[in-house]
Amino acid sequence: MAENNGTYLIRGAAVLGAGAEDLLIRDGVIAARGTGAATHADADDATVIEAAGLVALPGMVDVHTHLREPGREDAETVETGTRAAALGGYTAVHAMANSTPVADTAGVVEQVYSLGRAAGWVDVRPVGAVTVGLAGEQLAELGAMADSRARVRMFSDDGICVHDPVLMRRALEYVKAFDGVVAQHAQEPRLTAGAQMNEGEVSAVLGLTGWPAVAEESIIARDVLLAQHVNSRLHVCHVSTAGSVEIIRWAKERGINVTAEVTPHHLLLTDDLVRSYNPVYKVNPPLRTDADVQALRAGLADGTIDVVGTDHAPHPSEHKECEWAQAAMGMTGLETALSVVQHTMIETGLMTWADFARVTSTAAAQIGRLADQGRPLEAGEPANLILVDPNARWTVDPAKMATMGRNSPFAGLELPGKVVATFYKGHPTVLDGQLNTPYREVAGVS
Repeated sequence: MAENNGTYLIRGAAVLGAGAEDLLIRDGVIAARGTGAATHADADDATVIEAAGLVALPGMVDVHTHLREPGREDAETVETGTRAAALGGYTAVHAMANSTPVADTAGVVEQVYSLGRAAGWVDVRPVGAVTVGLAGEQLAELGAMADSRARVRMFSDDGICVHDPVLMRRALEYVKAFDGVVAQHAQEPRLTAGAQMNEGEVSAVLGLTGWPAVAEESIIARDVLLAQHVNSRLHVCHVSTAGSVEIIRWAKERGINVTAEVTPHHLLLTDDLVRSYNPVYKVNPPLRTDADVQALRAGLADGTIDVVGTDHAPHPSEHKECEWAQAAMGMTGLETALSVVQHTMIETGLMTWADFARVTSTAAAQIGRLADQGRPLEAGEPANLILVDPNARWTVDPAKMATMGRNSPFAGLELPGKVVATFYKGHPTVLDGQLNTPYREVAGVS
């Protein structure tokens, strides 16, 4: 069993942005909520956290994180990435499979899982590769990864589309055996050969090879029909176009079991930024138009898009501080996601803090089948939660971040909202906006 991580009385927090209430945390669970929390028998020895003006939310869950380890420790490690996640308000992350070696066997996913437990900052859930070596030719050991200690339930060749429809169908059929989900990187490879940015007016002006919206939309259309055909679960990674939103909306109206994510950067940034030729804005899928941004926001608000996934993709500086054509694709996002979503969705009136909890925690935990995450902030529930100061303002400085990646597209921007505390399994991994100590479990416990 887990060690006793102490007792904490959170006083006067606005739970899900509503009225101020007290929360009592003891032995990894919420022992009491409301007026009785302060007088609860377990409250006598509690450490008091004054939370007036703060919002209490379920700990955030990221369905799309690149932790790079094993093999790319020059870009990120499980330790540094999960520190960044805790500071960003996350209590669980799904680690994508494109490591070196690829997470396509039980051995590799168990290594990532063990590294996450040893770090102790958040719950690390490995994502298994759909195909061996991400080569798109042969299914990986899906069943073995599902049965491993890591209990993998999400599978993706992220970064590379499963372009073969027969192989995609087989993967969707296979994961049904253990209630898994295939998370597809929707990118038709022949339509994006040599692509550098969104295909449109800006690409024409700059003379850069364009990445058409249809390259994403055609794969999504194919895959929702395959999911319907075999009655399986499909998750669409980093939706970026208005047309993709419409296809997913169409699929959901017909009862097809599809979920989708949008990244914070696609909710805010447009391809007009590429005029600077700054490689920090180079990402896959590319930044799109303002019309796409507005459609993505509307889709997230109305539930067509289920969750926000960061697609946190740190790179060594030499892979970004170079000419555009040679630069790697990807942006960091774990420490800025909350603020960007507050800015684009809450401050615009499109969502409430309760909606925020749904798209950053509850729905994400359901997609990944994480039973102890995204739970209501009620007595008896696991104490995975965060406290946020919605009135704080801060300027993004990549050099001050916990992630090893300095490739934040939000550098220099002033954003709202700041994570004041993160509780993982009842233990404060973040206090007063700073890293505290990791959660430690008793040695030898699985």
